[in-house]
Parts: sequence; C-alpha cells; structure tokens
Amino acid sequence: MSETENVEDYPLSEVPYDARHGFSSILSVLLGFTFFSATMWAGGTLGVSFKIWPDLVLIIVAGNILLSAYVAILSYIASKSGLNTVLMGRFCFGRLGSKWADLLLSATQVGWYAWGTATIAIVLSSLLGLDDSWQILLMIFFGFAFCQTAYIGYRGLEWLSKISVPLIVILLIFSMWVAISDAGGISGLFKIIPMEAMGVGQAITIVVGTFISGGTQATNWTRFARTEKEAVSASVIAFFIGNGLMLFGGAIGALVYQESDIVNILAIQGLLLFGIVMLFANIWTTQDNTIYNFSVAGCNLLNTNRRRAITLAGAGIGTVIAILGMYEWLIPYMEWLGLLIPPIGGIIMADFFFVRKGAYEKLSEKKDGLYPDFNYAGLMAYIAGCLAALPGFGIPPLNGIITSALVYILLNRLTKIFCKN
Repeated sequence: MSETENVEDYPLSEVPYDARHGFSSILSVLLGFTFFSATMWAGGTLGVSFKIWPDLVLIIVAGNILLSAYVAILSYIASKSGLNTVLMGRFCFGRLGSKWADLLLSATQVGWYAWGTATIAIVLSSLLGLDDSWQILLMIFFGFAFCQTAYIGYRGLEWLSKISVPLIVILLIFSMWVAISDAGGISGLFKIIPMEAMGVGQAITIVVGTFISGGTQATNWTRFARTEKEAVSASVIAFFIGNGLMLFGGAIGALVYQESDIVNILAIQGLLLFGIVMLFANIWTTQDNTIYNFSVAGCNLLNTNRRRAITLAGAGIGTVIAILGMYEWLIPYMEWLGLLIPPIGGIIMADFFFVRKGAYEKLSEKKDGLYPDFNYAGLMAYIAGCLAALPGFGIPPLNGIITSALVYILLNRLTKIFCKN
C-alpha cells in the first residue's frame, strides 16, 4: 500500500483489508449522510399532498424499501470487491465509456452540495436579519468550510457523523412530538385533509430521488466494511430507517402546519434557534459526504489519485451553482435523479452477479486489457433504462433498474452467441 493511496482513500484501487472499518463506523458515516435536511423538505412536499394513513405511510415505506434494497446490493458488491461505484462502472461501461457515468455522478453530487450551501446561507441571513447581499458571502464561506472534513477523508466523515447524528435525532423526534400535539394527538393527525394533489408514482420517485444518487455512491464508504454482512446491514438501517425517519418527520410537520419548508415549521414551533444548530450539523454531515463522492468520481474521470485537490475544486463549483439559485430547484432535481441514476446501479448489479458470476478481476494484478474502451452493451442498456424510467406507468426508478439490468444481460448473451458463430 502506498502512502499516497492511504492518504487519498484509494480512489483508483481496491481498499485493502487492513484499511477496513467496523460496523459502527460504517453506520455512523451512512447515517450522517442520510440525515439530510433536503429529505425533510421532500417529506414536506409529500405531507401536503397525502393523508397520513394509509397513503403517506405506504408511499414512504415502499420508496424506502426500494431505495435501501438498491443500496444494500451495491454495498454487498463494494464490500466484497473493495471497489466503489465508479470503478465498478469501468467493467460494465468500459474504460472510456464509464467517463460519462463519472461525470453524471459527480454532477449530481455537486448539485446536492450547492443546495446545502445555499440553504444554510439563506437560513442564517434570514435569522440574523441580514441584507440579501450577505447570502453570496455566506455561500462562499460555507462552500469551502463544509468540505474540510471531506478533505481529511473517511476519518473526517466518521468524526463529524458521530457528533451530529445524535443531535439530529433528538431535534427530529421533539419536532414530531410538538407537531402531533398541535394536531390534537394521533387522532387529530389522522383527520387532517391534505391541500395539494400528487400522483403516487411521482411521490415514490421523489422518495427514491432523495438519495438514489447518494445511494449509488454509498459504495465509497461501504467498500471500507470488513464484511459483506456489515455493509448490507449498515445500508439498510441508514437508508430505510434513517432516510425514512427524515421523510416522515418532514411530512408530519407539513401535514399539520400545511407548510413544506422545514425551517418555517421550526419557526412556527418556536424551535428555530435550536433548529439552526441542528440544520447546520445536519447539512454539514451530508455536505462532506457529497463532496467526497464528487472527488472520488472526479478521480476516475480524470484518472488521478489527487482526491483532495478535486475536493477543493468541487467545493468551488458547488459554490458557484449555489449562487446561481440551486435552492429553488430541489424537487425537479430529485425527479431527474430518479430518472437518470437508477439504471447505472441496475447495470452494475447485472454485470457483477450474472456476467462476472460474483467476482471482479483484481485491479492491482492487471494493468492493461482489464476492460475495453467501450462496453456497448452497458451503454445501450443505460439508454433503455432511462427510457423505461420516464413517467407514465408503474414506479419509474424501479422500471429503470429492472429494464437496464435485463437489457444488459440479454445483450451480453447475444454477444456471446454471435461471437461463437
């Protein structure tokens, strides 16, 4: 193991076993990632559109079952192979063909980073009564401040998550308790009629879209897990329970107060000052994870080990996007993620389990000829998956995953048949 790889967190190679971490470490990082304020905003959008039982509960449960199962399977592959998603992508899309996936995944993560940076700047300027011109200065400050733990690497992410996650859980539970009390108890909560309308397919797409991009790249941390069981268990807890709790908390507040903005809900509840502390910790734990994801995808895109330098570059790009208005684009952004990202994971799963029979070749043992420049089966399957994920019928993200996987398997089998002939 080279010192550079150790410091940079192995962006272009397998994670060796002596650099692996235990279950509690992996879980704390994943929970810090999924406890994200944007998820509460998404839950708020659902809360003003569906009655709590059975509609809202079933939508959140269904969406998070799909999301957590998707992440758990990718995490199993990551722990077994020691590889992250962008390195897996080289096998099913090709050395050059995977570059577009790197670009897409890094772009989605820097978009989340921009939203978090904009959010904390807008909230603080509003709370302190500052002129709107201060928002840009705050975005610049937080844009570079939030990336410092990601610059350190996995250890920085773990340290921050262990401090922030308990604070977030405490405030979230207390906020839900206040909302239920204001509604007149559980019976009063069940009587509230939502004021807006939304289709079930669109709602589940939003649930999945909250973390489908991040979940696709959760392999950046689950590849550090010592066993496949620990990687899968941590993923299910973080993405089903953690993400579901954030959605449910935001939805209850929105249902009671008919307000989808979580900051406004905290203000109504008289929790704004405490909420700002939670919001800061909440956003920071996800900001450092998203920019870490950006840096890993960027390393594969540019074929460099300089993850820390790319982290700083990503923070700069995210800050610019925040200044341009990312705060207003959240819901359409999540809907697009639910369309474009799931087929990538579907193809990786199909490639690992059906084409490579559950084992990748070791990157460290081969230098040339490990993968072709372009794997056209993967590229064509991705297009098919995206088309299948267009709104129209069923659950779009699930359509994308299944279609891309089936098309990839079929094209590989047809290729083998024609090559033999």
